[in-house]
Amino acid sequence: MIPLLASAIEAHGGLDRWNAHRRLTATIVTGGDLWVLKGIDQDQAPRMVRIELHRERAAVEPFGKPGQRTEFSPERIAIVAADGRIAAVRNDPRGSFARHDMRTHWDPLHHAYFSGYALWTYMTAPFLLALDGFEVREIAPWREGAEVWRGLRATFPTVIASHSAEQDFYFGPDMLMRRHDYRVEIAGNFPAAHYVFDPVTVDGFTLPTRRRIYLRGDDLMPLREELMVSIDLADFRFD
Repeated sequence: MIPLLASAIEAHGGLDRWNAHRRLTATIVTGGDLWVLKGIDQDQAPRMVRIELHRERAAVEPFGKPGQRTEFSPERIAIVAADGRIAAVRNDPRGSFARHDMRTHWDPLHHAYFSGYALWTYMTAPFLLALDGFEVREIAPWREGAEVWRGLRATFPTVIASHSAEQDFYFGPDMLMRRHDYRVEIAGNFPAAHYVFDPVTVDGFTLPTRRRIYLRGDDLMPLREELMVSIDLADFRFD
């Protein structure tokens, strides 16, 4: 593990502590322009997200209807009714985004797949970068106001569903994550600058409670008037 990643993981709670847990649950509220572009009525009601820490699995509840939830893995996305019945399912969900651009409307399974892999990636970073198959290297730092943030570029293994194969992570002087850059391949490959802030400490982990994801310009600057996704998180619980 390169020193930058080791320092970042330690600042967020340490790998030994992370490996001692199996799941993380939180309450989320989401907003932003992406949902409008995708034809989705994304209300401000709180939802519960539950992820597994050591394999790529996630669930969001409620989804679509009270009691209904999603079941996400890279190979399959399903919407499960309150009585346990499979309301909708799609195998090879990634393939269903072929020829999509930023404004292509999504059906509920598109939405569920995107939410599943995105939330899993966000909530496991930076710890996921220590999993087998990731390639990481330090890149040029990014200056934001008075701070200089050290940069790390990760190449994701093909077995992990995420925004793009190559993603950049930036860490402040305290080694906490400040920014996460990527391209959203399934939505026309648009570039995003994802800021995280307002951390809290839960069971020895430092976790951001606010995320703001902006369209990114060619100069790597965020376009602040183009807020694609907002995510507020609370009520973290590890088990």
